[in-house]
Amino acid sequence: MRLLVLLALLQALPAPVAAHPLEPSLLEVREGGGGRMDVAWTTPARRVPGVVMRPILPQRCGAGTPAEVSEEPERIVTRWTVECGPEDLVGQRVTVTDLAEARSEVLVRIVFRDGRLVQGVLTADVPELTVPARPRSLDVASAYLRLGVHHILAGLDHLAFVLGLLLLLGGRSFLPAITAFTLGHSATLSLAVLDLVRVPQRPIEVLIAASVFVLAIELARDGEGPRSLLARRPWLMACGFGLLHGFGFAGALADVGLPAGDIPLALGSFNLGIELGQIAVVLSALAVAGALGGLVADGRRWQRVIPAYAIGSAAFCWMLERAATLLG
Repeated sequence: MRLLVLLALLQALPAPVAAHPLEPSLLEVREGGGGRMDVAWTTPARRVPGVVMRPILPQRCGAGTPAEVSEEPERIVTRWTVECGPEDLVGQRVTVTDLAEARSEVLVRIVFRDGRLVQGVLTADVPELTVPARPRSLDVASAYLRLGVHHILAGLDHLAFVLGLLLLLGGRSFLPAITAFTLGHSATLSLAVLDLVRVPQRPIEVLIAASVFVLAIELARDGEGPRSLLARRPWLMACGFGLLHGFGFAGALADVGLPAGDIPLALGSFNLGIELGQIAVVLSALAVAGALGGLVADGRRWQRVIPAYAIGSAAFCWMLERAATLLG
């Protein structure tokens, strides 16, 4: 188990920026009169170097007005119009390039003249949306479920915390702790997305990295010296850190937005996607650890120290990098 975590985190160390939660982009197409479509393309200011995602509209949509770019501290908004003819976009395909390279997601929002609103989430696995005539609950659920799974699998800091907790506790004591972590991040995710609690995102990211660093310190101790609160009450500390991580999850979902009329369904599906992704990672780790269990001797100090230092080094890099964005 320790070697498995070590290999995964050492692979992430050369590129600590990968742990940044890359905010989803938004492609909004609003139907106007006379076949005109108003397009707004919003992307995060932070992006993978050298990768520029581009929206691709149906072929029958020709050039309209030139693009106008507005740059803000957190995002870049580009607006233009296209001419798509008298028919609406139902049945037409919309896609965005380089989703896999950008390690990001895109919410597509289509607003018809009669007020209908349809949405979809594009990911590297599902890079294309065929515009439906009306919003469907199943489409909403599947789109936000995929968004949740993708977000947790791309969030190395969140996964490092979960795997570090599994590595520290193991066995049956892991279940109460991971349950408390889930309850914590589910609560703050819901509060933040529903705009009941507002917190600045970048300081939260620093604190999330700090929570992983604290866990790594506890992992390095591994029973040496006085027992800490995390060792005595792991579920309590896991719940507290889960509250922080929930605000991190909410940052992605708040930027994408929730569909009007389907807010509970979208929020629940997104949270379920996070849990399914988290469970899949834990089960995979346990399966590989079980298969390799006979190859690794127990009780050697280096087996707990090296993974602890790998996790701690990655978390410390994330802390410095994210703190630098606060000053810049």
